[in-house]
Amino acid sequence: MKYILASASPRRKELIKNLDVDFEVCPSGCDEALEAGLSFSETVERLAELKAYDIFEKFKNEEDILVVGADTIVVLDNLILGKPKDKEDAFATLKALSGRSHFVYTGMCLISKGQKILCHDKTEVFMTDISDSEIISYIESGEPMDKAGSYGIQGKGSLFIEKIKGNYNTVVGLNISQLYNIMKRNDLL
Repeated sequence: MKYILASASPRRKELIKNLDVDFEVCPSGCDEALEAGLSFSETVERLAELKAYDIFEKFKNEEDILVVGADTIVVLDNLILGKPKDKEDAFATLKALSGRSHFVYTGMCLISKGQKILCHDKTEVFMTDISDSEIISYIESGEPMDKAGSYGIQGKGSLFIEKIKGNYNTVVGLNISQLYNIMKRNDLL
């Protein structure tokens, strides 16, 4: 079987190596605009599905293929916090997250010929109080600039994480245990 990860995320690429299966990385360029009225879990599943279908369409004539798409969102006060537009946006986001908990949702879509599986996971993240100078220093490191919620739990952002309730890898961007078990149950390994 040919395995394809429909993601540009270096974090997902690193996590998927744990499956000991050769995944080709093929980032999706699909339009991620969504219809209104979706729940957060539906949002991440739909975004993962859009990415997976975009890549599946390019390879659908191949014999045995499995495409895995994933997407992650950060939610605070029922609002989705995307990747920061600039340093000021990153500062405002981190200031809002400081000393509070928020939720991270990661959705996955697995598509093979005749089969589509959608799932998601949700983890609560508790941040410590972060001073303005700590936020500025963190932003200057560059790490927050390409991450939903303006932080990376697997990097310097870990300094500000008090605890989590749920799966760590969901926050990183791919619940690899969930993916492994789905692939095992569905004879996709």
